[in-house]
Amino acid sequence: MANEQTTVPLFVAAEVLTAADMNLSAGTGVPVFANTTTRDAGFGGAGEKVLAEGQLCYLSDSNIVQYYSGASWATVGPASAGALTFIKSQTIGTTVTSVNVTSAFSATYDRYLITLSGGTCTTNRALNMTLGSTTTGYYSSYMYVSYASSTVVGNASSNASSFLDAGVVTSNGLTGRIELNNPFNAVRTEFINFGAGLATNQQPIIGGGFVDNATSYTDFTLTMASTGTMTGGTIRVYGYANS
Repeated sequence: MANEQTTVPLFVAAEVLTAADMNLSAGTGVPVFANTTTRDAGFGGAGEKVLAEGQLCYLSDSNIVQYYSGASWATVGPASAGALTFIKSQTIGTTVTSVNVTSAFSATYDRYLITLSGGTCTTNRALNMTLGSTTTGYYSSYMYVSYASSTVVGNASSNASSFLDAGVVTSNGLTGRIELNNPFNAVRTEFINFGAGLATNQQPIIGGGFVDNATSYTDFTLTMASTGTMTGGTIRVYGYANS
């Protein structure tokens, strides 16, 4: 985009201001960045403004306005309790087995919704979820009812290395709807998932669990449960407004 920039400059006494310098600020009103990566790199470096409470920015990849609270970035949006606010989206790469989503959680929200859509996979597989670098202490279970039977079928894990079946990847695309309670807060994080199964007779899958620690997380990783690769698709993260 024409308005995108990579730095928020800070001028010093006796410095000559060029037309380009002035147009950068005057042309946008607020800094415009391509994404959260260039946003974070635009403050605090040599010749750049120090990030402070009240700073605004616009992200062109997600078409949102954000403000800095003094502790983290938050999206300008509804203030009513429970309202969903878009935080970020991330496109999955080509022939990958996992994807790490950074800067997903902050002090702004206690509850989050994560959705999976699009893309494709070389073989039908479940996606497991880890939080931060934690690879132990995950407790989860899920169940489904087959179209061909009324028998409830399920699976569970105790003190595992990840949450089971957080989503699904198939040749027809990704699917998944995950809710997390308190991933950023230094308390036990709760996990809930709703989605489709690997086979047409496994519908729907409903599960949940928790990770047994009091760790604060800002990111998560989705990993294929076994062999195969995925290409494309989008992971979107939303926050439930606290008030």
